[in-house]
Amino acid sequence: MESNVRVRFAPSPTGPLHIGGVRTALYNYLFAKKNKGTFILRIEDTDQTRYVANAEQYITDALNWCAIPFDEGPNLKGNFGPYRQSERKELYKKYADILLQKGWAYYAFDTADALDAERKKHESEGKTFIYNWHNREKERLVNSLVLSDDDVQNRINSGDKFVIRFKSPQDETLILEDEIRGTIKIDTNTLDDKILFKSDGMPTYHLANIVDDHLMQISHVIRGEEWLPSLPLHTLLYKAFEWETPKFAHLPLILKPVGKGKLSKRDGDKLGFPVFPLEYTNEKTNDVSRGYKEDGYFADAFINMLAFLGWNPGTEQELFSLEDLIQEFDLKRVSKSGAKFSPDKAKWFQQQYMQQKSDEELTDLYLPILKEKGITKEKDFVLKVVSSIKERAVFVADFWELSSFFFATPTAYDAKASKKNWKETTPDLMRELIDVIESIEDFSSTNTEKIIKEWITGKEIGFGKVMQPLRLSLVGKLAGPHLFDIIAMIGKKETMQRIQNAIKNL
Repeated sequence: MESNVRVRFAPSPTGPLHIGGVRTALYNYLFAKKNKGTFILRIEDTDQTRYVANAEQYITDALNWCAIPFDEGPNLKGNFGPYRQSERKELYKKYADILLQKGWAYYAFDTADALDAERKKHESEGKTFIYNWHNREKERLVNSLVLSDDDVQNRINSGDKFVIRFKSPQDETLILEDEIRGTIKIDTNTLDDKILFKSDGMPTYHLANIVDDHLMQISHVIRGEEWLPSLPLHTLLYKAFEWETPKFAHLPLILKPVGKGKLSKRDGDKLGFPVFPLEYTNEKTNDVSRGYKEDGYFADAFINMLAFLGWNPGTEQELFSLEDLIQEFDLKRVSKSGAKFSPDKAKWFQQQYMQQKSDEELTDLYLPILKEKGITKEKDFVLKVVSSIKERAVFVADFWELSSFFFATPTAYDAKASKKNWKETTPDLMRELIDVIESIEDFSSTNTEKIIKEWITGKEIGFGKVMQPLRLSLVGKLAGPHLFDIIAMIGKKETMQRIQNAIKNL
């Protein structure tokens, strides 16, 4: 692979960044880093009607949380800026003029009403209206292909609204290459003459995108499948300018978990999972959309999950660090077909990363939660708690439910478990057990287990008659880690007191 690989992620700041956009950024980043290239963020904000003030900061924050920072972009030094299209708008008219001079573009003065009438006329005849070679030089449409040069200039000078359209070629077959989808053939007679520039001085996406990619020396355009229909026009624009065409790769859609179609915010709202990396508040409505970060996902688990939505390494391995992903990533292993999103698989990745985190790291995340609950414990104690419960947790937020009995005496007991396991003879057994526990000097988990089990065996009763009520007394339910580890951690006095509470309340 070339050493001068330059790729870009070019979102529009129109709202929060969908996980499909994050995946596009991730694949660009992995491709760049594997090939010792440059990953660029370019903000495509030419559509000011849809601009959202806090969206650009959200995009930057999301990429930083995901640990896929850009090498060049807004507010960073780079030799190819500015990196916001709104700050580059003076460039684009020059390139629109070049296309006009070369005969690859033309002025069109058609009003919205006139175009609507033309569409309706075609519909009445059972046809679809396409602004291209079929009709652009017929006098029903008003453009510089049918007007004199003087008439065109007079219209412009008098302030008539116009657009500059690309002049798609007639009767040609385009042979396009996509790094993921292979060879694509397009009949140019099916293409419409897209608008490239408007009289308000702003380019459309198509012109700005191509000009910026060329000027920023983009070597590979890795983008979503939704841009595949634009590939013929973009390839023709490179041809028209006589510029070297970058390599294109169109990524598959991320699909709904249930049903057909592209994953949307509505799917997340309906099924209870986020579709954005970070929580987002709509400035106009104050509606809050959930984020993976705030839902408790680790960034590395989120990235690992995203990487597998459309790519696979060709092996059974599923857990990859970011460095591993960089080494293994290959566009040839990106699927052509859509990738169905699975909320359960997302949680699976999160749980796998939970197990990989050190007890120390998880303890540091749990301590603030305990502090909010007014609980102060030595870190070593909390470390032991975390070690005993983390294998049953998916999120750090699960820790309290899994471990609250380590920090506070149960005030309620599971009704179903109590009915089944707390019999008439149980209180007497529990009182005897208190005497046994009080006599134990070495209160380690191993020694306590040995003595209590010897006592149960000596009484010739089933272990369940003692162990289940004992767990119910200490935890409040039939859950939790190894019972004698709990006993060792809460200590003799607390253990005896909890059994007394259960005798009194059950």
